[in-house]
Amino acid sequence: MDTGTPADPAAPGDILRARYRRRLPKRLEDLAGPTHGVVALPLHVAWSGLTSFTMDRPKARMSLYRTVLAEGQRNDLIAFLDRGLLIEQWPVLRRLISRHIRDVWEETFPELAQTTTTASP
Repeated sequence: MDTGTPADPAAPGDILRARYRRRLPKRLEDLAGPTHGVVALPLHVAWSGLTSFTMDRPKARMSLYRTVLAEGQRNDLIAFLDRGLLIEQWPVLRRLISRHIRDVWEETFPELAQTTTTASP
């Protein structure tokens, strides 16, 4: 007898991970965002709170990366994130983003997960 409910509904975490996985760049080398200056994020990425970030200020840069990782689409990730800065910030940044985002990025790009094992405490 059909109860009208799916036999194996996807868990909410699986849905989120799939959403973040679709947004990923093909390679970390594709990330060619700015490393200096002021960056203004478009409203579809930074729709609440700060929309401009000074890249030369570590806390502001970390906020930009958190926002782009959580809200950005693939083109936004490529345009606003820099490979070198992402790798440099990852040991701290990974603790500031959701588990789903962190898992997807570290599963896809093992070099990010490696930075957490080589970073000093």
